[in-house]
Amino acid sequence: MTQVSERGTTLSSASATERGRAAALTAAFLRGGLAAGLGLGALAVLVIAAWISSPYPDSGAGGALHIAAALWLLAHGAELVRPDTLSGVPAPVGVVPLLVVALPVWLIYRSARDALEADEGRPQLTALGALFTVAGGYLLVGGAVVLYARGGALSTDTLATALELPLVPVLSAAAGVWVGSGRPLAPLLTRLPGVGRSDTAVAETGAVAAGKRRRAVVVMRSATAGTVVLLGGGVLLVACSLLWHADAAQESFLQLASAWSGRIAVLLLALALLPNAAVWGAAYALGPGFALGTSATVTPLAVTGSPALPPFPLLAAAPAEGPGMAVTWAAGVVPVVAGLVIAWFTVRVAAPPYAERDEAWSARDTALAAALAGAGCAVLMAALAAVAGGPMGTGRLAEFGPVWWLTGAAALAWTVGVGVPAALSVRAWRLRQRRATDVADVADELDEPDLMGEAAEVAEVPDVAMDATVAKPAWWRRVPWRRGKTSPEKAVDDGPSVENENENGDGDRTPVGVADPPPTLDGADPTHEPYDFLPMDAWHDRDAQEARWAAIRQASGGLMTAFPPNPGPGPTSSPSPAPPTPEPEATPDPEPDPEPKTAD
Repeated sequence: MTQVSERGTTLSSASATERGRAAALTAAFLRGGLAAGLGLGALAVLVIAAWISSPYPDSGAGGALHIAAALWLLAHGAELVRPDTLSGVPAPVGVVPLLVVALPVWLIYRSARDALEADEGRPQLTALGALFTVAGGYLLVGGAVVLYARGGALSTDTLATALELPLVPVLSAAAGVWVGSGRPLAPLLTRLPGVGRSDTAVAETGAVAAGKRRRAVVVMRSATAGTVVLLGGGVLLVACSLLWHADAAQESFLQLASAWSGRIAVLLLALALLPNAAVWGAAYALGPGFALGTSATVTPLAVTGSPALPPFPLLAAAPAEGPGMAVTWAAGVVPVVAGLVIAWFTVRVAAPPYAERDEAWSARDTALAAALAGAGCAVLMAALAAVAGGPMGTGRLAEFGPVWWLTGAAALAWTVGVGVPAALSVRAWRLRQRRATDVADVADELDEPDLMGEAAEVAEVPDVAMDATVAKPAWWRRVPWRRGKTSPEKAVDDGPSVENENENGDGDRTPVGVADPPPTLDGADPTHEPYDFLPMDAWHDRDAQEARWAAIRQASGGLMTAFPPNPGPGPTSSPSPAPPTPEPEATPDPEPDPEPKTAD
């Protein structure tokens, strides 16, 4: 009966676990679908608001919803096609507004990260389970949107869109799962096999893995910082160019729309394309520049060809045709600053400024970290350049934006060429400062008085050894605010005409050079010269024995009796004449000797 009860309990607990896991997977699936619905709903609200406020709506609410669905697909990298054009030829629209892309990316990232948090009463999902369920729920909604957007004013290629749509959800969900799992790095960096090894080897392996993880984190942070600096420089260049061409930008803005609702729509579109303009500005500062049509290229050195510029405020900020000037050449400061920032983020960990911090990296590791950070920055810039451009039509408008591989190669050359030498230079400077600080600290420690009574090993530090009356002290001993000087140092520092007080504070003045030397370890007077050793024959002499015994009896204060000393075995040969020894001062005994002396 008991076995049946235990088996029933085990089966019920297993079934409860399975139900909890299924509920967790369902919740993650619904999270993905909800993220897709929120992104689509946000775009639909904006499009419906523009349609309502427009004085000349060309279509009904259904057409506005089709446009919202097409824009949602465009945010995921799908290429749209405008079938109704003046020439009758369908025109592609491939420039993806990066600010619109940020919305679905953030929603999927949050959903995947939150899916790994176990709810009360439910088991926690694995990383792969959260990734596939969240992405699956999102793609289910995406497939429905693809089918809905087929008959709108902006259509898409169904097969191409089906292949391009999963890219954004899967990558964003993977990023969320990685962060939700604690940001683990690659197994080759953090996990090494430890089977059959001792505890010491395992500890050393853990230390190596921790060091590799730290270097990987430094590389990622440095690459991100360099990319942010390049994009920030691109935004600054775009803003300066807009101010420089303010009249042309205003004219194109007013030309596109006359009603306030249309101007708001144009302004929102310009804001959505502002990150694209930042990438274009960064590519311009790196050197390759960007294309304004199939026959025009804009670089800091020159603007070649005849640009095909549709009326749009951001495109009106492009430089005029012709050779570059000193103002355009100054854009090269942006990648230089990016390389210096990469070097700084690398060296702040590779060579900390203070000696009490972590141990500095070697020159090889520092250069490798800076080079890898530059390569990561180049990869990020190439990816951004690939998604920031695209076709805006047919013919001359078939190519717009930077070339991704040229932008990546230029970013690699700038960041590695500037970042690696700068990182090595800062590392060398900081290590030089640290060595000077260490030498000064060691000197100060050797210069402190020995409070425990141990002798300082001055012979091991030749710069510290000196004669107090002849040699000139070292430079660190002449610092006026340093305390704890000994008497010979005071004598040398103050000069021959200065008198110093004694350490007992009795106000007695002593001339320089007459200061008492420090006592020795055994407490003896260092000025006393020890006598030479006596011969062994003199030790056994009768008079010497009696003198020693009398001295011992005198030191006892009368506690010892006047027993005669035992002469012991004397020398076999006649004793040699011993040097005269000083006789101790005779002091009267406190009590008379009760027994007379007897001769041996």
